Amino acid sequence: MRKVSFLLLFLAASMFAQAQVATNIYWVQFTDKANSPYSIENPEAYLSPRALQRRANQGIAIDEYDIPVNPQYLQAVADCGAQLLNPSKWLNGVSVYTADASVVEAINALEFVSTVRNCPNDPEAQIRKEEWLAREQKASESTRAMYGYYGGAETQITQLNGNVLHDNGYQGEGMVVAVLDGGFLGADTHPCFDNMREEGRLLGTRQFVYNAGSVYTQSNHGTGCLSTMAAYVPNTFVGTAPKASYYLIHTEDGRSENIIEEYNWVSGAEYADSLGVDLCTTSLGYIGFDMPGWDHPISDLDGKTAPMTIGAEIAVSRGMICLNAAGNEGYPWVTECCLGVPADAEHVLTIGAVDGSGERTWFSSFGPTADGRIKPDVMAMGQSTYVADDNGGYYNGDGTSFATPVIAGVVTCLRQANPYATVQEICDAIRACGDRANNPDRYYGYGIPDFAQALETLHVEEPAQAEEIINVYPNPSQGEMHVVLNEGAKAELTVFDFMGRQLYTYSFNGLNHTTLETYLNTLDSGIYFIKAVSELGNQTLKFVVTK
Repeated sequence: MRKVSFLLLFLAASMFAQAQVATNIYWVQFTDKANSPYSIENPEAYLSPRALQRRANQGIAIDEYDIPVNPQYLQAVADCGAQLLNPSKWLNGVSVYTADASVVEAINALEFVSTVRNCPNDPEAQIRKEEWLAREQKASESTRAMYGYYGGAETQITQLNGNVLHDNGYQGEGMVVAVLDGGFLGADTHPCFDNMREEGRLLGTRQFVYNAGSVYTQSNHGTGCLSTMAAYVPNTFVGTAPKASYYLIHTEDGRSENIIEEYNWVSGAEYADSLGVDLCTTSLGYIGFDMPGWDHPISDLDGKTAPMTIGAEIAVSRGMICLNAAGNEGYPWVTECCLGVPADAEHVLTIGAVDGSGERTWFSSFGPTADGRIKPDVMAMGQSTYVADDNGGYYNGDGTSFATPVIAGVVTCLRQANPYATVQEICDAIRACGDRANNPDRYYGYGIPDFAQALETLHVEEPAQAEEIINVYPNPSQGEMHVVLNEGAKAELTVFDFMGRQLYTYSFNGLNHTTLETYLNTLDSGIYFIKAVSELGNQTLKFVVTK
């Protein structure tokens, strides 16, 4: 059976066509990044302060992967007559649209283009996919009894001991999660997200399937995934990271199954990285496509072949924790690896599904990978998972799609507790506290992790801090702030918002604090950064305003 983006056991809502179909979409691969106006020495030009701070926390250097695609190359492709879609700096290329064969020939003739890859759809296969979705088992209306604070989500968090992290003060505050999915229908109005919206923790959205437009269309799959983490309606539905901040990124095209969607995802992950996102969670995966020539054989599931897998590995190397659903192809008659990419990526946490009693569900995909590694990594509740629909209600949904964000929220809280741990250290700790850690296998991986144990055992020493140039207090502030110059006679200060946009610059000598503090006191609630440059060096300081 075809993959259908792991929407197995889930009825995608509101399937409709927008913009151009992918028949005339191409991937243009560049040879290099020569003569780029960007450089490793000036990462502030293409990475936000938060992205740079995340790298600094984990000791990650800026490298060539971080440098954007050469804009001169992009312009030359556009000058050939193609419509530019999504560039990817990690894969060093761009997706384009053109219905003119001569445009493709002109692009192929450019000296810095190595290949032009056609990514067509099979219209008949697209029809079959939509018919299959219409026959798909509908999610069942929830009749679950409410059990205290977490409401219908009680079992899915307590199974992981994620509630222990909440009890210890870690609910995702200050952490940023990117949800990459196929649509967020109803997420802009569902009351379970009211708290997130009111507190300004829905930081933004981005569309990578269409040239523009809302992410709140096409499918409510992303809405259900988001709800397992972000919902906050005490005694009805509280998610696993109810105080984190979120970006919603649309990369999966529900109209087709096309390899261009892997490239969309990589562009989306790059966007998340540039914003300084701490964790990416994805309930997508790719095995078969409308055009069989693009299908991934088992030999591709080696952690280094598929475009999305390559991109996921690079994403992790930037310091982001990445989780991905294992897939829903693990039928009883299947005997060999049935993962989808990028679940084969070595450093991605691949999530399988169990029921409320901890037994593996019949559909949860399994490994090992083509090169013999154990996958999935760990398991979470993916049968009768409590999720939000697109009409203001709730239902019980099935799929590794939902197991993945359930555990992603708890991982977010663990990251909050350990801001200086590397991705490898976080993921190793999660695997080590699985209930099958001593005997992992292809079906359960390392089992169901105990996050209370992970919290207790993951001790990461905070690195010695650079010389403090300035200090802001109180932090968090409810509106009244004070700034102190600790050393030196003068510092050049720049204030950025959470998106990395420059808001204010000031020459600060420690005595002229009134003007600066007056400005800071005008800021709305949110997370901000001050970059200080003095003779002592550079310092980037995060501060929080809660009015």
